[in-house]
Amino acid sequence: MKSRVQHIAYKLLIIIGLAFSFASAKSQRYSFEFYEGTFNFEADSTIDIPFQAQLTNQSVKDFYYKVNSGHYQALVQALLDYRDKYKLNDWLYYQLIRKTAQEISPKAENYSRYTLYKWFLMAKSGYDAKVAVGNDQIIFYIRNNEDIADIPFFMVDDKKYTCLNYHDYGKLFKREDTYKPVNIAIAEAKNAFSYKVTRMPEFKPEDYTEKQLAFNYKHKAYHFKVKLNNEVDKIFANYPGVDFETYFNIPLSRETYQSLIPILKENLKGMSTKNGVDYLMRFTRYAFLYENDEDNFGKEKRLSPEQTLLNKYSDCDDRAALFFFLVKEIYNLPMIAMLYPTHITMAVQFDKPVGNAIIYNGKSYTVCEPTPQQQNLKMGELSASLKNKPYEVVYHYDPLNK
Repeated sequence: MKSRVQHIAYKLLIIIGLAFSFASAKSQRYSFEFYEGTFNFEADSTIDIPFQAQLTNQSVKDFYYKVNSGHYQALVQALLDYRDKYKLNDWLYYQLIRKTAQEISPKAENYSRYTLYKWFLMAKSGYDAKVAVGNDQIIFYIRNNEDIADIPFFMVDDKKYTCLNYHDYGKLFKREDTYKPVNIAIAEAKNAFSYKVTRMPEFKPEDYTEKQLAFNYKHKAYHFKVKLNNEVDKIFANYPGVDFETYFNIPLSRETYQSLIPILKENLKGMSTKNGVDYLMRFTRYAFLYENDEDNFGKEKRLSPEQTLLNKYSDCDDRAALFFFLVKEIYNLPMIAMLYPTHITMAVQFDKPVGNAIIYNGKSYTVCEPTPQQQNLKMGELSASLKNKPYEVVYHYDPLNK
């Protein structure tokens, strides 16, 4: 009888102790605007782990195990619920993770701790994310199966991992063998990450401003008031050089789309398809100021179609992407992107080609130059500097075989 009473008393003490520990654990509440919504979350005190140690394999493991033993599940679930509610693709979800890590551990105060939280939250969200350390630097990378051009990658067990924080180091980034991966088995971290942006956020209408665009077509002036949002530039600030299919198919946000596409369609009423494409070619060519990326940004940088509308200057690949988007959206015609050593241009398939046709896969395409050239090129005309020069078809769009 006595042992039974003692057993019950022991159980009560455990329950009281657990209740006390949960009651004493405090949660910090956070809230920030994220595109069309507000992200609210709580970070339990059990995952508020300091990190002042030297960056070593062991110190990173110690941090991970401490956070992993805390009450992190509600935070991860809140992130995943927000992702599902607003249909965030991987790149936009990573921006949500970045802002969340910034709230918990500001980047400027402790870069290593901020990066560790990003890694932890991405891994617990199901992404195959890893960190490596070396040269007193922490490298954050993620498994990706796509063709990414301008950021370092690592091969681990025959899998490619691209570096998510390369932009923070730039020229300070060392050779691959400088960094040693921290090997931790994280059961949830299974999925590859994709840089494809197939849906833009639905920003709040009040966050847009109007930009005046104008150009002349056949002795008539056309004027546009396009709604644009500076947040678009922020989304793509650290976006890498993706393959042309991914790049060309980044859509416009809803407000920008509604302020431009219906007006273009109205202006094209009564025109033949060829004249309509000619109109779009000249809109893309002459409604924006030209400047190459080195002069504009100090480096090669591809602008999405919406960024081309937003920015004052753009170059040939930016115009090609915008022209592709407009022709696809309004006419949905087959197209090819032709990459020369120093230029990219577009060609469109019509029922009958115009000018000197480009033959690709047995089909005839008409060159449509969307970037200003020394000559005022018509449809079907290629710049004299490109004639007889080799090129590569880097993207073929066929509406019947998407």
